[in-house]
Amino acid sequence: MTTRIPRLLRTLLAAMPIVALACGAKSDGPTAPTIETATFASSLGVDLTASTRTSTGLYYRDLIVGTGAVAASGNALTVHYAGFVTSGTEFDYNIAPQTPYPFTLGAGTVIAGWDQGIPGMRVGGRRQLIIPPSLGYGSAGSGAIPGNSILVFTVDLVTVK
Repeated sequence: MTTRIPRLLRTLLAAMPIVALACGAKSDGPTAPTIETATFASSLGVDLTASTRTSTGLYYRDLIVGTGAVAASGNALTVHYAGFVTSGTEFDYNIAPQTPYPFTLGAGTVIAGWDQGIPGMRVGGRRQLIIPPSLGYGSAGSGAIPGNSILVFTVDLVTVK
């Protein structure tokens, strides 16, 4: 009987990694940072206390409130934007005088953070979006954007149709 206990114990210990994986434990790298604990470059002008937090963890703040048409899901929009990681490094932009970037709001053709953070903006407005990794490029990242990056966008709404 005493020889069976170590064998049973070895079997249980050997099964623990499988049980951990089945229960959702991950061992594939660091966890995604949270917006609330992130350090933002001062050049980004992030002020979480002046921003609105959504139920999905996205923060937004109107820097300029527009006076034109209101953006809603299903609308064809054009925007100018600049995108940054928390260090202040710019990874993408489309600013005037470039042709504004066109997309349909809510169609899933842009990152979820845009589809969730732009509704309610008015033409002529400028909004800062602070997007958690889960609504951006996730753990995979994209191009110059490392995995699990919090993204900061400044978006100018040019047209709504």
